[in-house]
Amino acid sequence: MSKAKHSLPEPWRQNQKAAKASQVAFDLDEQFQYSIRKAALDSGVSPSDQIRTILGLSVSKRPKRPRLTVSLSEDDYAILAQKYDLAADAQLEIKKRVFDDLVQFVSLELE
Repeated sequence: MSKAKHSLPEPWRQNQKAAKASQVAFDLDEQFQYSIRKAALDSGVSPSDQIRTILGLSVSKRPKRPRLTVSLSEDDYAILAQKYDLAADAQLEIKKRVFDDLVQFVSLELE
């Protein structure tokens, strides 16, 4: 079996290593979390990468697409559909309207 393991392509072996990694969560005071998140934001990295930097661990140099995410339930889509006067199953159009609202929010914040 170990012979088969070594015959795997290199990317697959790397994925096996990543799968064996475990996520560690820290329950920190709100001010500590804010400080780490702010440092990450100021550095243009994720909070996870900021923590790795603080700990002196390597950080992936792969470019990451900066994204903001939010989870929307079916109820959320129904509320947003009503807000935008759309059908609840018009999820793509709802997402476009949400994007527009976020852009408008940032524009007002920058004024």
